[in-house]
Amino acid sequence: MSNRLRITTIDPLDDAALRAWYDVYRLGERHGRPYVSTYMFEEVRAAARAPEVAVQLNYVLGTVDDVPVCAADVELPLLDNRATADVGLRTHPEHRRQGYASAVLAYVEELLVRQGRRLVTVLVDHEHEAGPTGDGVPGVEFLRHRGYSVALSDVLRAVRLPIEEQLLQRLVDDAAPRHRDYTLRQFGDRCPDDLLESYGRLVGTLVTEAPSGALVLEEEVFDADRLRHEEDVMVAAGRTRVVTVALDTAGEVVAYTDIRVPRHDPGRAYQWGTLVHPDHRGHRLGIAVKAANHLALQRQEPEVTEVVTDNAEVNDHMVAVNELLGFRPIGRCAELHKELHIEL
Repeated sequence: MSNRLRITTIDPLDDAALRAWYDVYRLGERHGRPYVSTYMFEEVRAAARAPEVAVQLNYVLGTVDDVPVCAADVELPLLDNRATADVGLRTHPEHRRQGYASAVLAYVEELLVRQGRRLVTVLVDHEHEAGPTGDGVPGVEFLRHRGYSVALSDVLRAVRLPIEEQLLQRLVDDAAPRHRDYTLRQFGDRCPDDLLESYGRLVGTLVTEAPSGALVLEEEVFDADRLRHEEDVMVAAGRTRVVTVALDTAGEVVAYTDIRVPRHDPGRAYQWGTLVHPDHRGHRLGIAVKAANHLALQRQEPEVTEVVTDNAEVNDHMVAVNELLGFRPIGRCAELHKELHIEL
């Protein structure tokens, strides 16, 4: 590795530096993997410059003679899971195998230890054919050689739109007799005030209710301040959303599903969380909110031609729901983690 490598945490208000970081991120993420989705620059900029309410974001850039060669993003939860961190790491395709990623990763790990973070997670997208453990995938093997292990395997899936409306309506209608005591309700960019508290509680449990493999995480705090803040960032990033929830007889949110539509990435939408509260399962609420939400998406956003989602390999129920809607595998994502034991 060249001793000229310079590693810095960039100022998110510096547009040129953030653009340099972004270019490495996008090129590194998509090289040889056309199925991988990336955030657009406008989305990254909105998140980078937002106030730190629930998450602290750091953007690390490695340069050689002022040429950007490696980029990392570091996400630190501030309200929960405060011993953890999520890290993304990409090397410019023209500057690989020079030791730059190793040096940047070591820099990031030391940064995390100084901030009291001991469990780090890194995601690596790869071809579906490589299998759930990612054996032989360069990014996976790179991390394994540095003490990381695969904690969970996700499958990336996509569906072309429109899904036949008769199918979606039939799924909604067939599920309805199983949840007569529940009400479906929809909203967009802003959660209604009367749903905010129970919606936030349910969203906060997604990280513990969804399969997490070897990862041990706490429920996330999604109070009113965080929810409103994230809505503001979403709008600033040029995204809109379509949400369907199920309410019990007390008017509490007990199931939800959320699709995001990025204005800077036209034609595509992304499935975010879907969850049914454990006490309310067995009423076909999951398929009901999913099918109703896709109906709303297609009617409100007819220019969207594809929805992308991911599910844990072992999440048989949600995989079955997505396959019923027509989602098909396009890739995989390995979630690798490591416990840091660096002595400073």
